[in-house]
Amino acid sequence: MTSDKTTVNVNGREYRWPEKPCVVVCIDGSEPDYIEQAIAAGVMPWMKKVVEQQGSDLRAHCVVPSFTNPNNISIVTGVPPVVHGICGNFYYDRENDREVMMNEPELLRTPTIFKAFQDEGAKIAVVTAKDKLRRLLGNELNFGEGGAICFSSEKSDQVNLAENGIDNVLDMVGMEVPSVYSAELSEFIFAAGVKLMETVRPDLMYLSTTDYIQHKFAPGSDGANAFYAMMDKYWAQLDALGAVIALTADHGMNAKHDDKGDPNIIYLQDEMDRILGEGTARVILPITDPYVVHHGALGSYATVYLPDGADIDGLKIELVSINGIDAVYSNQEGCRRFDLANDRMGDLILVSSKYVVIGTTASRHDLSGLDVPLRSHGGVTEQQVPLIVSQPVTKMTPSEQLHNYDIFNVALNHVGH
Repeated sequence: MTSDKTTVNVNGREYRWPEKPCVVVCIDGSEPDYIEQAIAAGVMPWMKKVVEQQGSDLRAHCVVPSFTNPNNISIVTGVPPVVHGICGNFYYDRENDREVMMNEPELLRTPTIFKAFQDEGAKIAVVTAKDKLRRLLGNELNFGEGGAICFSSEKSDQVNLAENGIDNVLDMVGMEVPSVYSAELSEFIFAAGVKLMETVRPDLMYLSTTDYIQHKFAPGSDGANAFYAMMDKYWAQLDALGAVIALTADHGMNAKHDDKGDPNIIYLQDEMDRILGEGTARVILPITDPYVVHHGALGSYATVYLPDGADIDGLKIELVSINGIDAVYSNQEGCRRFDLANDRMGDLILVSSKYVVIGTTASRHDLSGLDVPLRSHGGVTEQQVPLIVSQPVTKMTPSEQLHNYDIFNVALNHVGH
């Protein structure tokens, strides 16, 4: 089935029907310097051709907090968290007094671009690294024979037609199930993407990686360059198969340690206990997810829930005076500043400086899995991300501040028209 529509409306935006298969890639944790350094090292020949001759090399801002879930969901809905409701990987449900992973589809407040296009007859394929994202990305899609395809490389041995729209993925890709802490977890995504483009040829494809490598390796390092060289080869294959490829990231990445390699951490729950009394306030770290080995649940962003009657203005002054805290906002100020949903953030929102992370208390963070000095994300200093398209982009407003969630708009509305 093919739509006779020329545009599809979703979440207040109009998107043109793709003339060629459109592949959007979210490179988890990829600040622009990773790609620039790899090109300079001569290991990304396809990307070098794209940014210098063939396509468009732009820049964009990601959503803050600069974490995985709010940014991936922003990208696939085309709108910021204030609209779709996913404001972190983790939040506190004050009404029910429970801390919640934001992985459940019922937390989404808007449909995805994939859902809107599938409703008009488009073929959809989504491949992500970790299964935590898979159900959010595939929310409301129809699977089964001839339906959408949506699976994670983490659980690629467990796929079935009813839940994923595909089976026998390992045979199709020709790889074993990768470790969740490996570069192969991301490589599997691209190998699957090429096979799907050769066989199913989706109208829209979304490929979302893990930032395991970026947490371990700085731009220009051998480990980083090898990873980007791997991706470059798969993108060249997708390009050769006739797809428009649009690349962005969910956030950047920075070193968060001192000259000795020790993490620079502000234990915010300890600070709140000192100021207000033990257990009076609750600190929530929206970076928290089931995969904490490479970051220890430490990022540059936190939110605090306060007791009734707390002196918010006074607390803002006291907390911003802590060395390494860049900004402290009230709920209203922070949600307006970062386009977040008020009911899913605390009474205070804090952002730390470039090389500093925020924790709760030392006893709650297991750093034993850190085999290299800490690199992490979450703040404004990780907001700059690439937005690269394999073909020329036209009719864009030069002064417009692009966001990563504009990528489907750029790829569908400003390429080839």
